[in-house]
Amino acid sequence: MKKKVLWVAIALMMAATWSACSKSDDETTGGGPEIISCPEDTLSNENNELKYISLTRAQMDLVNENNNFAFNLFRQVTSDKSEIVSPISITYALGMLNNGAVGETQKEINKVLGFEKAGADSINAFCRKMLTEAPTLDKLTKVMIANTIYMNKDFELKSDFINKAKTFYDAEPETRDFADGKTRDVINKWGNDHTEGMIPEVLTEEEFSPIAVSYLLNAIYFKGTWAEKFDKNNTKDETFKGYSAEKQVPMMRQEHTFNYMETDDCQALRLPYGNLAYRMTILLPKEGKTINDVLKTMTAETWQNYQIMGRAIVDLKLPRFESKSDVNLKPIMSALGMPKAFNPGLADFSNFCNVPTYIDLMKQVAKIKLNEEGTEAAAVTVFGMEMTALEPSEPQHVQFFANRPFLYVISEYSTGAIFFIGQYMGD
Repeated sequence: MKKKVLWVAIALMMAATWSACSKSDDETTGGGPEIISCPEDTLSNENNELKYISLTRAQMDLVNENNNFAFNLFRQVTSDKSEIVSPISITYALGMLNNGAVGETQKEINKVLGFEKAGADSINAFCRKMLTEAPTLDKLTKVMIANTIYMNKDFELKSDFINKAKTFYDAEPETRDFADGKTRDVINKWGNDHTEGMIPEVLTEEEFSPIAVSYLLNAIYFKGTWAEKFDKNNTKDETFKGYSAEKQVPMMRQEHTFNYMETDDCQALRLPYGNLAYRMTILLPKEGKTINDVLKTMTAETWQNYQIMGRAIVDLKLPRFESKSDVNLKPIMSALGMPKAFNPGLADFSNFCNVPTYIDLMKQVAKIKLNEEGTEAAAVTVFGMEMTALEPSEPQHVQFFANRPFLYVISEYSTGAIFFIGQYMGD
């Protein structure tokens, strides 16, 4: 029997981070130059206590393993151009779909996501924890996580799958006639609405199939505020030294006390948002080193080292930029260890719906915009299936000039969970 098509579209929308000029009293501030004053209507950290996501040791192990997945993923994605992906969006998408997988197909998905020992139930619990608690950590940071499922009227979801989708992901399945000429518009509107307009088109006309079994979507939206803002008056055009060419880019600049560290391969700087529950970590390869040199060393264990930084008074230059990625995840996820899910003869999603299916399409579209006001980023992941340091006593004074290709990571403070990972190459 020929297996049907299941399109699973995960609209990971994502990271709008707007810089605030309010002074934070966390480890990243104190000392340093005078801070620019803010407009009277700017939000502040008053009554905005830093909160934490409380995880068991077993759950922290899951976060670490999922962060390993994030770095493994980006090592496959990285190229000679700017890229951005959201590993946690893929985790949500595969986590929800994994409830429909069985046997070796499910085992492979669990292993790729880093949940090999814990299984699908632990993925559900982790996703539920982040879904309910991540939005509550910072009054200056808006985090929204949403899920939905559109089902073709000719097919039917299994009742247990529906129960888990509702219980763990707040996903309410909706049955539609995919041949009505309106379903693609409905899906795109859902993506647009849950990404604050950042992802206006989840599926193109070529990608949408009226005979598909289902479309499954996950949207993550993040809008934060820099703890320290950039003054637009300090932005000047300067040379960015790309690997293949040099170009002039608008370079933002400020000097302040930030968390900072160095390794043999890179300088690392942490730029916090709001009450510090979320942060961007920038990894700038040293002269003579490349992004690939840095990526080779990145694991969940080394990422933990970057969570403990000393203080430094940093003369910071950071480009104002905008970039977009469109990544075909099917060969990447297959290479990472889940090939059966994409094989019509081997995939087993028999707990998903009333017809046999396999993943025929899996992609992610992402966009980021970084400027003096902060950062805006969005990503959409689409599946298709046919019938987953010690602080010095006094801060040192350093230069951090991001005038060459660099990595950046947007993560949550208390767990270290990676929401976004990207690179800027100057294009």
